[in-house]
Amino acid sequence: MQFPRDFVDAAGAYGDVAICGYIFLCGARALRSYADGMGRLLEDSPTVPHRVLPSPGGALVWGNTIEGDQLFLVDRGGGRWTLSAFRRGWADWYDTDLEFGEWLPRMLAGEIETDWMPEWPAPPYELELED
Repeated sequence: MQFPRDFVDAAGAYGDVAICGYIFLCGARALRSYADGMGRLLEDSPTVPHRVLPSPGGALVWGNTIEGDQLFLVDRGGGRWTLSAFRRGWADWYDTDLEFGEWLPRMLAGEIETDWMPEWPAPPYELELED
């Protein structure tokens, strides 16, 4: 399985980091164990409409928010993976048509209208490495 380049680049450069104390992005060190543990829990949820990696053909759970929302990349075929989320506080599934490299910077810039993400400070964004 090949993950999208924009996600691989960001996870490799910034992985295992909290962005503005709100979004946690898994990097190479944590991604497999996070996906294994959280993926099994989420796959049993009636709110998550996809298989979750490590299940074959599953969505990639790549991070979370401080509120417990789980962030996914869903394989749409042809090498295209779009951003989706299980929104814990809302107990629902949120789908976008945006790839990781489109969604993350637009979310941080406040260009995407959502009521489940905070208002972000102006860049540069505070990054905290997770142990």
